[in-house]
Amino acid sequence: MTDERTLETVPGGLPTMLKAALPVLPGVNLIPGVAKKGGPLPDLVLHRRAVSVDASHVTAYAGVCGFGPSEHLPLPYLHMLSFPLQMAIMTDASFPFPAIGTVHLANVIHQVRPVSARERFDVTVRAADLRPHPKGKVFDLLTSVASDGDTVWESTSTYLRLGKGDAAAETEREPFDVVPGNGVEWRLPANLGRRYAAVSGDHNPIHLYPLTAKALGFKQQIAHGMWSLARCVAAVDSRLPDEATVEVEFKKPIFLPGKVAFGSHLVEGGIDFSLTSPKNGAPHLVGRSR
Repeated sequence: MTDERTLETVPGGLPTMLKAALPVLPGVNLIPGVAKKGGPLPDLVLHRRAVSVDASHVTAYAGVCGFGPSEHLPLPYLHMLSFPLQMAIMTDASFPFPAIGTVHLANVIHQVRPVSARERFDVTVRAADLRPHPKGKVFDLLTSVASDGDTVWESTSTYLRLGKGDAAAETEREPFDVVPGNGVEWRLPANLGRRYAAVSGDHNPIHLYPLTAKALGFKQQIAHGMWSLARCVAAVDSRLPDEATVEVEFKKPIFLPGKVAFGSHLVEGGIDFSLTSPKNGAPHLVGRSR
């Protein structure tokens, strides 16, 4: 039976990050109620109702991600309303995997129409489709956002939990083309992860400081995947139709501080784009809009 819950307050902050971190702490991760032992996804659906948007928060988000002034919300912005529910699901006692250490592989956003900060939104998130992967297990977090009863925005966030893989697992889709940089380079400051964390609520330690990133196996802090998605969408925003689908795959992490090259070109039906290393062309993110 589906467990449906409507949250009256926004989960997040330090308590949520502690719940996310406990299952990866040696010793602590053996405690009943904290241990994550794998298994099926919970049939859990979380809702937020009549969520309003703070215009000052939209301005802060746009500033960090590179969007200009607009009467409409930036296309990826509604992820801000769903992220607390995504974390609530992944830190629920019924969820089989630790949130920390789970790798964001890909994201698909479908905007049915542009929305404004004056609207109120009903947000629904659930986990679905646990399946094998050559490096472990993958699953999706599905988000649906409605305004006045109509769905206006949906997203699928695909995550990988590293572990015993299945070499026979099929590739999920044809790989996107890598678009070489076409002269646009962005210098990313060391505090970018902290700035994005301040507006997104995603305070995963791998994004914050060299010390916290090293504790989780990275040589230094890395940019948020959803920031890199948003920055690319901002770069092509003026060329997107009102109804648009943006798909990205996250490749190599972007270490901070750093520099990335942005490339895009028009194709039949849309735009292909990538973030790559200016040094060797290795892709950090590949994506397309249609």
